[in-house]
Amino acid sequence: MHKTSSRLLALLSVLQTHRDWSGDDLAERLGITSRTVRRDIDRLRELGYPIKTVKGPAGGYRLEAGTRMPPMLFDDAQAVALAVALQTAATGTAVAEDASRALATLSQVMPARLRHRIDLLRVTAVQPPAAGDIPQVDAQVLTDLSHVIHAREELRLDYAPGPNTSVESPRRVQPHHLVTWRHRWYLVAWDLDREDWRTFRVDRIRPRTPTGPRFTPRELPGGNVSAFITSRFRGNDGTTTDWPCRGEVILHLPAAKVAPFAQEGIVEELSPHHCRLTLGSWSWTGLAAAIGRFDTDIDVIGPPQLATAFADLAARYARAARTTRPEIGPTP
Repeated sequence: MHKTSSRLLALLSVLQTHRDWSGDDLAERLGITSRTVRRDIDRLRELGYPIKTVKGPAGGYRLEAGTRMPPMLFDDAQAVALAVALQTAATGTAVAEDASRALATLSQVMPARLRHRIDLLRVTAVQPPAAGDIPQVDAQVLTDLSHVIHAREELRLDYAPGPNTSVESPRRVQPHHLVTWRHRWYLVAWDLDREDWRTFRVDRIRPRTPTGPRFTPRELPGGNVSAFITSRFRGNDGTTTDWPCRGEVILHLPAAKVAPFAQEGIVEELSPHHCRLTLGSWSWTGLAAAIGRFDTDIDVIGPPQLATAFADLAARYARAARTTRPEIGPTP
């Protein structure tokens, strides 16, 4: 009995590699006869695994999706990877509760040697300071949006443009992708009324039913969703991932003190006390302000728009320094 069980698990592990297997290949792989392969395939089918017989000269078998979730088999490396992924998903995501339950179920059935490896790989997913204020997304909304994207059906939705407004505007869109950007979920869609691409915060979406007619997907600007989203959030039209504004300066600081805070910038060491910083931003004023936070003397290399932005900020800050307001004390 133990030998038969081990053989079934080995056969199932081979079938889960997502390819067609001939009976002869399976027999050779497992060191058994073709007759035993057929008998073991029947046993797996009785246990609920949807194994399809593939027609052809040699015949074969394929493990397919079924109508319910059958027992699954993972090798050691897959089990460890799955546990680490679930630990990460269990912190601050839309499926955090389900991920925690799945992780508990997986840990319960793990052999001691694997559970020890998982304990050594304990992961703490640290959220940024602002993450606590990020609204959680309803998992059902994610599921509904995923369905219409896959079905290529037009979607009617109500959308709240801001966090402090209860006024929702109706939209008609062709949904294309669900994406995450800095711990928020977004729907990328073609807005039918505005005839342009839009990104919608999923936590502000309320899908309507029924859905609309099927549509032929348009091609995203930039060629793929990653390039499109990066471009849009950098203030571009979606066709390029470059920042609209990019400049170079010399900072009177060592490169080692600048590099940890340069984010996507390029830092080049010029001397023990000077470095070159190349940085981008969505506007020249925003770029000048970002460079100013290094709190040191700055020499502008270029372009001229960056020097102009520094001059404008200097005048603005000088006016702010001359502006004083009386302290507001308690009402008598």
